[in-house]
Amino acid sequence: MLRSLFTGISGLRVNQTMLDVTGNNIANANTTGFKSSTTVFQDTLSQMMTGAGGPNDNNGGTNPVQVGLGVQLAGTVTNLTQGSEQTTGRATDLMLSGDGMFVVRKGDEQLYTRAGAFSFDSAGTLVTPTGNRVQGYALDADGNATGGLVDVTLDVANAVPAVPAGVEMTSYTIGSDGKVTGRFSDGIQRGMAQIAVADFTNPNGLEKVGETSYRVSANSGDAQLGVAGEGGRGTVKGGSLEMSNVDLAAEFTNLILAQRGFQASSRVITTSDQVLEELVNIKR
Repeated sequence: MLRSLFTGISGLRVNQTMLDVTGNNIANANTTGFKSSTTVFQDTLSQMMTGAGGPNDNNGGTNPVQVGLGVQLAGTVTNLTQGSEQTTGRATDLMLSGDGMFVVRKGDEQLYTRAGAFSFDSAGTLVTPTGNRVQGYALDADGNATGGLVDVTLDVANAVPAVPAGVEMTSYTIGSDGKVTGRFSDGIQRGMAQIAVADFTNPNGLEKVGETSYRVSANSGDAQLGVAGEGGRGTVKGGSLEMSNVDLAAEFTNLILAQRGFQASSRVITTSDQVLEELVNIKR
């Protein structure tokens, strides 16, 4: 009798977690670069009532008799499929078409995101809406990415080829390879920097840290840094944003499933309580 009570409680807990995850998905249906999550359940250890018996000369074999002790949360799985494209027309709004994540720096910590709603701040540094600095590479004399990660800026001192005195940058573009190219008053286009893109052996192992960003965990593998279009990494599309990949129809279905699962588990507790009451009232 007590087994059914605690089994019902375990059902309440995991279905409440499913409601929490589904509610978070629905709340972020319009969040740029958001990836939805799903819950995975598994049964708990079953109590052995009778062990299995092998066949012999006189009798056939018998199967074990076991009673399950409830359900538990096995994990949450992030859905990393591509979100739909929203065209904005802003040059600094970037979308990755394919695998990979943008690299940003928050203080001394390196984070990763699919949300490309960037802009240049007053110092000419490409930043996220919360001020995290977008990371990239400086360019060598041939216009190729070189060295370690640096902040992506519009500093003309980094331009390749060098900018003569008195020449000013008039505009900039960001290409599909993530290169920031400046157009200058002398009519020459110069490379400024190239945006970095990170890939992971197990991106589902990344840890969510808020601001639609992730950090490396023990099971994600180290970030494999590079540039767009190389090593299986996706390409950069300017003037567009990747929207959330939340499927509202599926999420509302999950709401119904979680609600009914919660309701059924609570009925198990109610029924067990009624049976216990009957036992108490056998002798009045």
